[in-house]
Amino acid sequence: MFPRGIVVVAITRCGVETALNIKQVLEGEGLKNSVFAPKKYVQSGVCELEGKVGEFIRENYRKYDAFVAVMATGITIRAVAPYLESKLSDPAIIGVDAAGKFVISLLSGHYGGANGLSKIIAKGIGATPVITTASDSVGKQSVDEFAKLWHLTIENPKSLAPVNAAIVNGDNVVLVFVGDVKMPTTSAATVVGASFFEVKRVDTLEEAVSVVKGYDAGAIVVKEGLLLLEFEEFEEFDTPCTLLRAKRIVVGLGCRRDSKSEHLVEAVNAALEIVGLPAERIDRFVSVDIKRDSAAMLDAAKLFGVPLEFLSVEALRSLNHPDLSPDSKLVQEKIGVGGVCERASLIIAGKNSSLILKKNKLNGTTVAIAKGN
Repeated sequence: MFPRGIVVVAITRCGVETALNIKQVLEGEGLKNSVFAPKKYVQSGVCELEGKVGEFIRENYRKYDAFVAVMATGITIRAVAPYLESKLSDPAIIGVDAAGKFVISLLSGHYGGANGLSKIIAKGIGATPVITTASDSVGKQSVDEFAKLWHLTIENPKSLAPVNAAIVNGDNVVLVFVGDVKMPTTSAATVVGASFFEVKRVDTLEEAVSVVKGYDAGAIVVKEGLLLLEFEEFEEFDTPCTLLRAKRIVVGLGCRRDSKSEHLVEAVNAALEIVGLPAERIDRFVSVDIKRDSAAMLDAAKLFGVPLEFLSVEALRSLNHPDLSPDSKLVQEKIGVGGVCERASLIIAGKNSSLILKKNKLNGTTVAIAKGN
């Protein structure tokens, strides 16, 4: 969650105090963050804000996952307005008054995570969260929020408005899974995070289309390998329908020679809990090929029911990716590459992949989680 970090910007003395309270809350949640303020208000834990707020936003808008602006909402809106593109790509934008009384989710509430982050901050500093998205105001979850929760790509964003409207209005809405797409369920008919959908499972996309036509609106979830060309028929689809593609989720593994399978299972579960991801969403485990005979890895993969792959040291060494942690000298000396689990997960996740979780160490094991595009 928010792997590129969260920026908190304040421009007054009172605002800086509120910003530092927010920083404490975020750190308590394990969320990477930085606080910026004008030079005259800089203190321990605060970086200098060079130039005006608008200039800072222009230079950093695409570098972070969320901006928390502790200032008048009007200033924030004017600062971000020139750079807005899409609810599916814009960072979460949150406004907080200098006194810390209200936390307002302004932009990218669902897919960008602003709604959830606003609630976390508000609870932590004793403020009132202000969430104005229609689905939240009536206690329902939108399609884009569901997609964010389970790492699904929205293939036809224009469908979101009518499908979400159907959810808000209490219409009959269906969620159709195609093939063996795996999602966490509490029962045969209830998918976690999608309680306002009726859930169906079919074998083909054609069957899914037929099912959706019997409802007021719907969403279809397919595996990441489905060709996008198969979606062209939806341009003229009468029933509002959102197409969701499951991103590939890959867990990179590393462990000592004497590690037990229970250690690795515990480490994987701990990593999944950190990012709020269910084990059902894992598509692959992967490690370096010198671990091919590791009983701990083989047993853990069997317990999770997930395929396990191995990559050569040369393949790992060839990867250059901005998400990678600094190389480990010890690992470099032992096997010839500065890290395993992050590199392996990114490679198997595919082109334009990114880390959901950087390497997390537990009981002599390391786990990293990557997602495909």
